[in-house]
Amino acid sequence: MRKIALITCAAILVAPLHAQEAEDDGFSLMEEGAKLFMRGIMREMEPALDDLKKFSEEIEPGLRQFVEQMGPALGELMEKIDDFTAYHPPEILPNGDIIIRRKTPLEREMEKQDGEEIEL
Repeated sequence: MRKIALITCAAILVAPLHAQEAEDDGFSLMEEGAKLFMRGIMREMEPALDDLKKFSEEIEPGLRQFVEQMGPALGELMEKIDDFTAYHPPEILPNGDIIIRRKTPLEREMEKQDGEEIEL
């Protein structure tokens, strides 16, 4: 009877230690799985990232030239147009002209009211 009581007590004391070891192993296995997953993703993405790098190197001179030429003109335009929400989207007329109409104060007020959330 004493042997059974000792074995039972030992099992009760050892069980939590075994469970803690299993949790530690499980967490390290999860970490290892996450690392393997991320390595796989990086390996799959590497060709696309290389292509993106090559593309950006090809268009860089053109973008620099665009910014140098259009930068001052865009700055002047931004000074003239203070708020883009004050205008309707551009319209192309049948003859090819492009017009940008300014919104009336009533239209702007209605848009503000449409954007507000309604409490229920």
